[in-house]
Amino acid sequence: MNWPRIEVNETDKDIVVSAEIPGLDEKDVELLISDGRLILRGEKKAEVEDKDRQFSERFYGRFERQIPLGVDIAEDKVEASFKNGVLKVTLPKSVAAQAKMKRIEINAPTKH
Repeated sequence: MNWPRIEVNETDKDIVVSAEIPGLDEKDVELLISDGRLILRGEKKAEVEDKDRQFSERFYGRFERQIPLGVDIAEDKVEASFKNGVLKVTLPKSVAAQAKMKRIEINAPTKH
């Protein structure tokens, strides 16, 4: 199951990953960077005992999402915030990764 739902945005300077994780607190979530991936994992615990539950479409249990980053990250500058059920992780690209980027013009005239 692909929970939590995520959104990834990339600029020349950083990658921003947002994850919707309603019903959790910061203490319920763990963030790691390993082998060029951001790993988001945790556990959402049920609010009632199984024997008291008649029907539920809610997700409970352990989860893990691994997001490939594709570039070197300045790991010492990564920031994470959690507000209104949304986790936002800003991963600045390393200076070397930023230097490797080259913008390509679209519809540029060809030179002979």
